[in-house]
Order: sequence, then C-alpha cells, then structure tokens
Amino acid sequence: MGLEGKRIGFGLTGSHCTLDRVLKPLEAVVAAGAEVIPVVSMSVSGSDTRFGQAEQWLARVQEITGRKPLASVVEAEPIGPKRILDAMIIAPCTGNTLAKLAQGITDGPVTMAAKATLRNGRPVIISPSTNDGLGLNAKNIGLLLATRNIYFVPFGQDNAVEKPTSIDGHLELLVEAVEAALRGTQLQPVLREWRRSG
Repeated sequence: MGLEGKRIGFGLTGSHCTLDRVLKPLEAVVAAGAEVIPVVSMSVSGSDTRFGQAEQWLARVQEITGRKPLASVVEAEPIGPKRILDAMIIAPCTGNTLAKLAQGITDGPVTMAAKATLRNGRPVIISPSTNDGLGLNAKNIGLLLATRNIYFVPFGQDNAVEKPTSIDGHLELLVEAVEAALRGTQLQPVLREWRRSG
C-alpha cells in the first residue's frame, strides 16, 4: 500500500530517553512518501533533560518533516474539523498519554490530535514506551486494544529482569504498522520478544 499521498500526524510525548530512537522511524515515515505533520507534547516542547534540550528536539523534528511541530492544544484543534489527517502516530507514547487516551482526556497537543483523528474515524497508531505498561497501565492498554480505530506498534518487555513492568514498541515496525492500520488491520503479533534495534 505504501504511505504515498497520506497526511500523517506524528505525535511525540515525553519518554525523553526514547526520543533519539524515534527519529529514524520518523525519517522512515517521511521516506515512505507521507506528508508528516509533527505534534509534540508540552513535556517535549518545554523540558530540557539529560537526554537533550527541548529546542534541539524541536529543530530536529522540523528538519526531518519540513514543518514546525504543533505544540499547543489550540494549534492541534483544527485537525478535527478540517479533517487534516489520514492517520495519527504517537511514538513514543508514554504511560501518562496511554492513560489519558483510555479515559478520553484531552489536555495537550498530542491527545487533542489523537481525539481529532478518532473523531473523523481514522486510525491512531500507538508505539508505547512506559515503565508501567504491565503495571498500572496494563488496564489502559487493554482498553485501547479493544477501542475502534486504535492500533499498536507491536511491543515487548524491554528489560524483563530489571524492569518487569516496562514495555517498549518495536519502532522498526512503525511503517508496517501504519500501513496495516490504514487497511483497518492490527499488525500481528502484537506481543513480541524484545530485540533492541537502532
């Protein structure tokens, strides 16, 4: 199918340790022919951490996509009424964002973009990155797996010995997962053995 001619939202949330790893899959979505509209959470746009400065991440995302990231609820809101997106990716998707999506909370740019996409009956593709995916957030993942038009990038336990409740998405499968979601299909298997790539 490919992503040629598709307008894809790409939401980045505050799993700051994963931001560097998500840039290559972001490049892959662009290389697959999609017009990418980046959206960043307030944590990404406003937090300097040991993993990098906020301005550095924003500049890199803009360089890859050719667009300034949407960084407020006001900027993301028109996605719904203007039917801007064919699909929305959230990668990395934190446990905080998973919980908000599961409960219908729209208090930031990425959750607003996701709500707007779902409003239009279009797919939202989640690549989770959270230390509590098999803990408190397991119930939210279950709710989202059963929610129409929400799909997951296959994921696994990234460090089952030291962090037994932690999960991470297989970002190398992102483009394939988006292509499947655009066909109305969940890429299978969802749960996969973890092998860190990139």
